[in-house]
Formats: sequence, C-alpha cells, structure tokens
Amino acid sequence: MPAPARAGLFIYAKDTNRLARFYEAIASMRRVTETSELIVLASPDIQLIVHAMPPHIANDVVISEPPERREDTALKFFFTVPSLDASRDQAAALGGEVGRENWRGPGFIVCNAVDPEGNVFQLREFTI
Repeated sequence: MPAPARAGLFIYAKDTNRLARFYEAIASMRRVTETSELIVLASPDIQLIVHAMPPHIANDVVISEPPERREDTALKFFFTVPSLDASRDQAAALGGEVGRENWRGPGFIVCNAVDPEGNVFQLREFTI
C-alpha cells in the first residue's frame, strides 16, 4: 500500500464504480484500494476518494442522461490532461462531458467538464 496522500479530494457518489472508472480514464488515475463503501484513486498529483452516498440520500438522487450539472458549489477542482480534445471524446464515451469553451491562463488552457453524476470540474492542458 502506498503512503497516505498529502492532499486529496472526497466525492460522494451514487454509483461509485461508474464514477471511479470515469476519473481513472479522464485523469489517468489508478485504484489504490476498494471497499463496499469507497474506492480510492491516485495519481502523482492527487488522491481521489469516491465514497458511496448514504442510502437515505442516494434514494432521493436522480442521475439523468446526460447528467444535470451541479454547479451550485463553492469548490471546483481541476485535473491536467495531455489533450482537451482527446478528453472530450473519452468523457462522452464514459457518460460525462468536456465543454468546448476554453479559457487561457499562464501556460495552459482550461475548460469546464461534467462527470457522469453532474459534478462540474475543470480540465487543463499545458501550452508550454
């Protein structure tokens, strides 16, 4: 087992396996450990814990196709990817979406993305 992560992100999910598969592919993460309640993913940059929603909450959550965006949150995380264009095709195949509107930052371009459960995040591509 690798050493504990110094930083990470915790996401509650209705379908932990589907969400974990999405981030494994999009963010080039690997599964570190898995239980019936959670899946821990890791990359050299971050650890992501995909935790099952408690049943009394999950029963009231409806995931539409495509997923309804959940943008009313104070936090938005990002992952750096080799190619935004390649990520668009990959995300669509996995039930998510990578937007077409890009913004430039110092040494990167960024765009919004949505995972299969509607969580909004960003993808960055380095331009240096």
